[in-house]
Amino acid sequence: MKNIHVLTLLASLLMNVVLTAQTKNSGPVIKEYGKVWAVENLDYKVDTTMEFKAVFDIMKSPESHEELNASIETAARFLNMHAQSGVPADQLKVALVVHNAASKDIISNAAYNKRFGTDNPNLKLIQALLEAGGQVIFCGQSSMSRKFPKEDLIPGVQLSLSAMTALIQLQIEDYRLIKF
Repeated sequence: MKNIHVLTLLASLLMNVVLTAQTKNSGPVIKEYGKVWAVENLDYKVDTTMEFKAVFDIMKSPESHEELNASIETAARFLNMHAQSGVPADQLKVALVVHNAASKDIISNAAYNKRFGTDNPNLKLIQALLEAGGQVIFCGQSSMSRKFPKEDLIPGVQLSLSAMTALIQLQIEDYRLIKF
């Protein structure tokens, strides 16, 4: 009976070593954000020859003004996991359509500080996505109703007539809608 307990303990320790050896990795597209797991022995293989075009509908935001918006980071995860799986970066296209409560997440540090008394925790993530060739498109209707004028936006964020308009146009351009 004692041997069974020893074997169970050893098996448990071995499992913990295996699990802690597996870590999430960031990059290669977005270095500081979007860590993902490497997944081996796939049954449904990634087609590394195709172009992946994703539009993320970003409308939710954490209530905390100091917390990163995980929905925005999903775009970084999308880029990193596919690049890590062998899809060339030039075959990866992302667009974020931002509206509703997430409107605050795409304003400059100066505007964010003025409203919330702290830096925008999403600023560097948005900048990294833009530098990687992503598009960040802000709903003009949210801009007006939530009082976030164009001059308050992070440089590179585009203003559209509406989130609905941007989502329709991007889908016509073969972007696939990802909504969490």
